[in-house]
Amino acid sequence: MIHEIATSTPARSSSNSEVAAERAPGESPLARPRPPARASDWSPTSWKNKPDPQATRYDEPAAVERVVSRIEELPPLVSSWEVERLRSLIAEAQLGRRFVLQGGDCAETMRDCRAGTIVKKLDILLKMSLVLLVGGRRPVVRVGRFAGQYAKPRSRPTELRGGLELPSYFGDLVNGPEFTPEARRPDPERMLACYQHAAMTLNFVRSFSAGGLSDLERPERWSLSFSERDGLPAAVRESFQATTRQLGDALRCMDALGGAGNELSRVEFFTSHEALNLHYESAQTRPAPDRDAYYDLTTHMPWLGERTRVSGGAHVEFLRGISNPIGIKLGPTVSPVDVLRLLDTLNPGEIPGRIVLITRMGATRVGDALPPLLEVVKRAGRRVLWVCDPMHGNTITTSSGVKTREFASILREIERTYDAHDACGTYLGGVHFELTGDDVTECIGGSVREEDLSRAYETLCDPRLNQAQALELSYCIARRMRATSP
Repeated sequence: MIHEIATSTPARSSSNSEVAAERAPGESPLARPRPPARASDWSPTSWKNKPDPQATRYDEPAAVERVVSRIEELPPLVSSWEVERLRSLIAEAQLGRRFVLQGGDCAETMRDCRAGTIVKKLDILLKMSLVLLVGGRRPVVRVGRFAGQYAKPRSRPTELRGGLELPSYFGDLVNGPEFTPEARRPDPERMLACYQHAAMTLNFVRSFSAGGLSDLERPERWSLSFSERDGLPAAVRESFQATTRQLGDALRCMDALGGAGNELSRVEFFTSHEALNLHYESAQTRPAPDRDAYYDLTTHMPWLGERTRVSGGAHVEFLRGISNPIGIKLGPTVSPVDVLRLLDTLNPGEIPGRIVLITRMGATRVGDALPPLLEVVKRAGRRVLWVCDPMHGNTITTSSGVKTREFASILREIERTYDAHDACGTYLGGVHFELTGDDVTECIGGSVREEDLSRAYETLCDPRLNQAQALELSYCIARRMRATSP
């Protein structure tokens, strides 16, 4: 978490003695739910006794242990009070009082640890959050896919090119993207390098956020060419323009008031990544000294992926024992029974703010696949935050073999997810995007046509929204939020 603009207290890192759930500055002790007690049969390494289909196959186990031991000695990347702060905000979002925006790169790379790249990413997330705040009339929690999203699951362990078969690229945490035997060999030293780059990224994010909204370009000067596109209904165009005017007025009002005491003056960014490489995650998992609770301090919110949410598997085993909020990706094939089983395992004590269910169904399947999950969780009285990831279920391949996503399908899944929640009487409390602040051409839509994909197709894994596409989506969501806001 990044400290509030209204204070000058620098963001703190935690030593082992600080890993307890200490309070954030100004936070009431009654505002924080107690973390779940650790199960007696759990430890930070009990996952090693469970099956892990995504396990990295290192050549030298002794080298892995040396790197893990070194990371165990290093300071945590985030603090436990930051984790507690995020969980308290998610608990409020579960009640409809906040909205969560989660976004960032598909696969973060160490090369992304550059000032310009990080600033652009933070800039688009900040702009989107302000648009959603105005549209939904509720505070927005900003969660970035950065400072740790270095590992990626793959459907196949190896890749074949021109008769040569090598290990697949599993992200910079494991190996390199170049198709050579040297680059594709899993290297445990990469865990230490990624830790260092995550620390540098977090340090820069904290510095950027200390400036608050002072350097944010005013909405009237944002590039909103999508609002003038031919064929856009007049009512939609006017909604976009009205949101921009309202946001500009709010920011000017904040300036006049000096920024203090206004929700728009608060800039907090939290980190998230898929908890895939459990050697890395468990190396930074620390106990709270005053009670039987552990925190994974590589990130504020780790998540289970579609390939790792297997009950009885290593990843569920690891996550069930930590006190962080946990995201769970749910694809169209997950059953209601599987969801309830995961909730029983990961949150048996019904701790508020603990569980974020991130649905990734696809525009053509969400209408049938999502309602049964909403109904069973609602009937069971389970307290979760529902978030829509409209990216992963809408990946297509062009006739020329390029993997992409269509903006229209992404928006359609969001709309149909809202429809399902409205019909069930539940609440969509957030969105999850793969995006970048750069002017890439990876997703079709807006000014990007299929023939434009080759112009700036830079992703190493999945296609991302560019800044203009991401901002347009935030305006579309704000319009829907305004229409359904209580």
